[in-house]
Amino acid sequence: MSENTTEDHRSVAIEQLERFGLSTYAARTFVALSSLGTGTARDVSQVAEVPRTRVYDAVEELHEQGLVDVQESSPKEFWAISAETTSRSLENDYRHHADQLRTALSELEPERRHTEQRGVWTVDGHSSVSDRVLEFLADAEDEIVYMTVEELLTDDIVDALSDACDRGVDIKLGGVSPEVQERIQEDIPNATMFESLWVWSDTPAGRLMLVDRQQTLASALVDDETADPRSETAIWGAGENNSLVAVLNAIFAWRLDDLA
Repeated sequence: MSENTTEDHRSVAIEQLERFGLSTYAARTFVALSSLGTGTARDVSQVAEVPRTRVYDAVEELHEQGLVDVQESSPKEFWAISAETTSRSLENDYRHHADQLRTALSELEPERRHTEQRGVWTVDGHSSVSDRVLEFLADAEDEIVYMTVEELLTDDIVDALSDACDRGVDIKLGGVSPEVQERIQEDIPNATMFESLWVWSDTPAGRLMLVDRQQTLASALVDDETADPRSETAIWGAGENNSLVAVLNAIFAWRLDDLA
């Protein structure tokens, strides 16, 4: 393994540990111990850009979280748990905190969330747009109209469409290649395929959806040299009288009536 590759792995590990709430010194100390196996404060300081006097504070933080064991020798020796145990421990903590957050936020939500939105809302980033799409699909009761390009028809989207179909929701899909249509029809045999209103490959369109004719989302794939080659941005609206919903209903009216 080259020195540059090793440094890349160190940087990634430190960044992710910080995301899990460790201080910078604790993250650097843990990564250093992981590469050393065991080590003293002096050993850690030499490879981790952590002052020797701060190593002890970092080890105490790690020890409290069960990530490092201490040998009461002179000088003290420190030992980091394995990568597998570390990831499992942090994952369990993450799930615990996520469960607590979900419970607390659920108690704060109104009994009925507003489904009528006067304006149009924006959302950026592929994962954020996908989250919105999955939420809308999960709320569908009667009908889903979904147009998309092949690269955005991921397994979780197909699973959500399949779940909706199992609930008795009518699924109408367009804008996908014949190969993807075959795949969808294997997973969702009751889905209805229809021709798109335009050739999506000639546009930056990402996806267009209409749920129960009261909730809609439209996205575009944008080439951005400063971000991922194909980032995604979307607008969405909800409610029978929402302007975006009204426009999409008008555009799709003739097609939906033909498919009914």
